[in-house]
Amino acid sequence: MSADGSTLSALPGAEAPAGSAIALYARKGPGFEAKLAATIERLRRAAAAHPDRIVQATSLGAEDMVLTDLIARHRLPIAIGTLETGALHAETVGLIARITAHYGLAVEIYRPQAEAVITFVREHGERAMYESLALRKACCGLRKLEPLGRMLKDRSAWITGLRREQSDARGEVPFEDRDDAGRLKLNALADWSWGEVWAYIAEHGVPFNPLHDQFMPSIGCAPCTRAIAVGEPFRAGRWWWEDEQAKECGLHVSQAPAAR
Repeated sequence: MSADGSTLSALPGAEAPAGSAIALYARKGPGFEAKLAATIERLRRAAAAHPDRIVQATSLGAEDMVLTDLIARHRLPIAIGTLETGALHAETVGLIARITAHYGLAVEIYRPQAEAVITFVREHGERAMYESLALRKACCGLRKLEPLGRMLKDRSAWITGLRREQSDARGEVPFEDRDDAGRLKLNALADWSWGEVWAYIAEHGVPFNPLHDQFMPSIGCAPCTRAIAVGEPFRAGRWWWEDEQAKECGLHVSQAPAAR
């Protein structure tokens, strides 16, 4: 482990241990440098167009760590915010402090309303998410959607780590979209491959969640995330007991036709 808690595989020039996420996935596609330059330009334009009113809503996954690195590396005036749901893995929560230590950036932390969580658990139990889709979505609503609303209050733009390759449902994710409130939603890595995400992490020594080394490419709350097996889809470890079409928490599902 390095001084900031990142694995040795995240250090530039270090040989990635066999079986690590970097060793398994890091591959640059053709034209990657041009793709990277275009991504940086998208971030610059958004920051300039939304001074003091733009935030990266980071899930602390690999994609979002690339975005945080780009924001820090290019000194872009973009706030960093995350949702601490109260049900995250310890490794995920630990990454928040590592961002501050590694980059010197403050991370805005948004937590669910404590009384709402207590009431929900009292009424439905700790395992409510497994009981029905409605209860799982209700849990996501109070732990994620309500805090996200506070993060985005008074902001006119936000940045996500959505990529087209992540799932069929995200196969047509645009670089720029509008959420239901009319805010710019910048999916700056929409055209990046999983291999390119990890190639960037390896090359620039980006801290990342050690759970990625345990075959968890998509990491959410602990009760709703498991490792995936060889050949399973990228998001197979999220809400694995549900139908594939239901596998969204609502953060990236528009309730109205999106402006294109």
